[in-house]
Amino acid sequence: QVQLVESGGGSVQAGATLKLSCAVSGQTFDANTMAWFRQAPGKEREFVAAVNWNSQNILYADSVKGRFTISRDNSKNTIYLQLSSLKPEDTAVYYCAGNNIRYVFLPRGEYDFWGQGTQVTVSS
Repeated sequence: QVQLVESGGGSVQAGATLKLSCAVSGQTFDANTMAWFRQAPGKEREFVAAVNWNSQNILYADSVKGRFTISRDNSKNTIYLQLSSLKPEDTAVYYCAGNNIRYVFLPRGEYDFWGQGTQVTVSS
């Protein structure tokens, strides 16, 4: 059974940095697109960033470009999201996700596997 487990969330002041991790078990995702999404209270879940299998293709939402960095370590079956220069509007539950398509980068396509999420709260 595939499991994605996020960690690293917390409550921080505006301008701080956090690094989220997503550990994948039950299946190797070294050939799959992995992504981060977030959902703020009262809002729909939105795309944040995605990385292809060898980290050669990365896509960011405009709202986080230049502040967030997605990365992956296939040897550890783990993806990361570094959140820098955090703003109160970044407050959300952050989810990692993986799709079931190997070697094709479809950052805004369907994702088949989801984690439970980790809360990030940014105060001003």
